[in-house]
Amino acid sequence: MNFYPEFEVVRNDSRCIRCRVCERQCANEVHWYDADGKVMLSDESKCVNCQRCVTLCPTRALKIVKSDCRLRENANYSDQTIKEIYRQAETGGVLLSSMGNPNPLPVYWDKILINASQVTNPPIDPLREPMETRVFLGKKPEHITRNADGTLNTQLAPQLTLSMPVMFSAMSYGSISYNAHASLARAASALGICYNTGEGGLHEDFYKYGKNTIVQVASGRFGVHKDYLEAGAAIEIKMGQGAKPGIGGHLPGTKAVGDVAKTRMIPEGSDAISPAPHHDIYSIEDLRQLVYSLKEATEYRLPVIVKVAAVHNIAAIASGIARSGADIIAIDGFRGGTGAAPTRIRDNDGIPIEPALAAVDKRLRDEGIRNNVSIVCGGSVRSASDVVKAIALGADACYIATAACLAMGCHLCRSCHTGKCNWGIATQRPDLVKRLNPDIGSQRLINLMDAWRHEIKELMGGMGINSIEALRGNRLMLRGVGLTEKELEILGIAHAGE
Repeated sequence: MNFYPEFEVVRNDSRCIRCRVCERQCANEVHWYDADGKVMLSDESKCVNCQRCVTLCPTRALKIVKSDCRLRENANYSDQTIKEIYRQAETGGVLLSSMGNPNPLPVYWDKILINASQVTNPPIDPLREPMETRVFLGKKPEHITRNADGTLNTQLAPQLTLSMPVMFSAMSYGSISYNAHASLARAASALGICYNTGEGGLHEDFYKYGKNTIVQVASGRFGVHKDYLEAGAAIEIKMGQGAKPGIGGHLPGTKAVGDVAKTRMIPEGSDAISPAPHHDIYSIEDLRQLVYSLKEATEYRLPVIVKVAAVHNIAAIASGIARSGADIIAIDGFRGGTGAAPTRIRDNDGIPIEPALAAVDKRLRDEGIRNNVSIVCGGSVRSASDVVKAIALGADACYIATAACLAMGCHLCRSCHTGKCNWGIATQRPDLVKRLNPDIGSQRLINLMDAWRHEIKELMGGMGINSIEALRGNRLMLRGVGLTEKELEILGIAHAGE
């Protein structure tokens, strides 16, 4: 069933010079040149509003606008809902979507305010006074101990050292392009933080960034072998993902080409499907077995992370993980991004990262095992203030992915699953991949993180706090606005004015 296009291409003919840049740059084949009429034309039904044509038009002759043509207004059946039913009635298929949940659900970061110091606890000037942003992720001792000769015992479990409490989250080679992966690896190395390979293995060109690499082991075990495990600074077992809790991964065969297939160790052109569960993990005891198998394989040199989606019983799950021998728990909220997920799963499963994080931190503290693990949170961490709020709620560090993609040029058009990313990020088409220059991409990521680092220092200084460690779990520095009593209770913060 045909519908009026969601977006309209508005072309100013008095400005258009028929240079055909829009035609050459559009991977969706929206624009073309009519030689007979000597005009540029558009097939708006193919437009995803990626803004590539608008950005590169030399005369600013183009703009993309949201169509105001709608089906008859209905408060129960929205325009989108009706069109989705029609699509499924035609195809019999599951709806797929990319990136994070776009629906107008609560964003708790925006309802949490940060306290500031004034007189009795004066603020700190980060430009003139020391400010510590380094973090160490891994198991910490409960007490200071001494050796037989009276010296301090400084032996720690393996730690992941970061110059600031932010890492680039899992985005697999295959889901994203070689150039995007290179941008993330280079930036992480320059910044002294880590990036995550995702579940697609590690291209041989990136082994040199090993000390800044987190290698992931997912249910499909794609690209997993001994050299891969030993190449990283940490190993992450992916149990779940915020955008699709309880669902496995799927890389279409159209993306499993060339080095992607080689890196994943699968036949070229075949779909890479990760099962929903790890078929060797059905209990915490099974998880413990894998944790220690990975530690044994790497001679106990690397910390092991367990990544789970934020779900309603996340506190109990985290308690089990903390007792499994894992060194770090990564929790991914329901607004987390993805290359492809069933639309119904992405938009309806899981819970926000903010209450999940607060619940996990409280549970582990109540049980006296908070120092057994570090906590990393992700799922729509959008700014330095979100990072500061997350740490005050109990995180040791944050994962970012969508923000990193935006820094590299993503316009959030949510069409990653098509493989036609016009910005060279979520694609394997050579002509599109080359649009992302790794030198530029990595520098933009470095710029973003440098800006965030400065803002984190400013925010901490305003609170009178001079280290990430002093900020962690310090909920007295947070206040809520527009939240219910139950929400405040779960977050563990007071209302503004209290």
